[in-house]
Amino acid sequence: MSDLPKVKICCIGSIEEAKLAIDAGADALGFVGPMPSGPGIIDDQLIAEIVKQLPSSIQTFLLTSDTSAQGIIAHHQKVQTSVIQLVDQIEISEYQKIRERLPQVKIVQVIHVTGQESIQEADSVSSFVDAILLDSGNPGLAIKELGGTGRTHNWEISRQIVEKLNIPVYLAGGLKAGNVQKAIKAVTPYGIDLCSGVRTSAKLDPQKLQEFFSEVKN
Repeated sequence: MSDLPKVKICCIGSIEEAKLAIDAGADALGFVGPMPSGPGIIDDQLIAEIVKQLPSSIQTFLLTSDTSAQGIIAHHQKVQTSVIQLVDQIEISEYQKIRERLPQVKIVQVIHVTGQESIQEADSVSSFVDAILLDSGNPGLAIKELGGTGRTHNWEISRQIVEKLNIPVYLAGGLKAGNVQKAIKAVTPYGIDLCSGVRTSAKLDPQKLQEFFSEVKN
């Protein structure tokens, strides 16, 4: 792992936001498909149009709430991102089906850190995916929270997950300029991921982006 974590800016809503994030220093961009709740949802056709215009050096993540391999594959075929980010749990058997159909696409599984049980949850799927992303949602609610909450979670549990797994781990959930240094020191993640922490009135904020990347680099 390099000294600095990779940075993924999520909830990208336009080519202008994508370019703004890349110019600020983003390594990856996240695009939110249909979700039961949360910010940043955009049309699949718009995701596809933005992705086509981006340099190949930038990883593009499709956030999908589909839980069947068939649905996930069909969703990806509409947008053609380089990574699929699964924000909900899927059956273990579905990972292999996705691999067989989309061998060139990376799979990132979101684990919502709700307690110590999240350590075992992350470990149980880690051999089937390319990376884990730790977030602060709550899939147990009547209307599932699958990300974009703006809340932090227990970083001590996140650090235990990072130490246990042999694959990259991204940290998400309530990150911003004011806490990102503390988060990196506490968790030592491969990458960090944020949405609301660099936005004002739901729009990507150049000043907040600059402040955030300044904190990361320091």
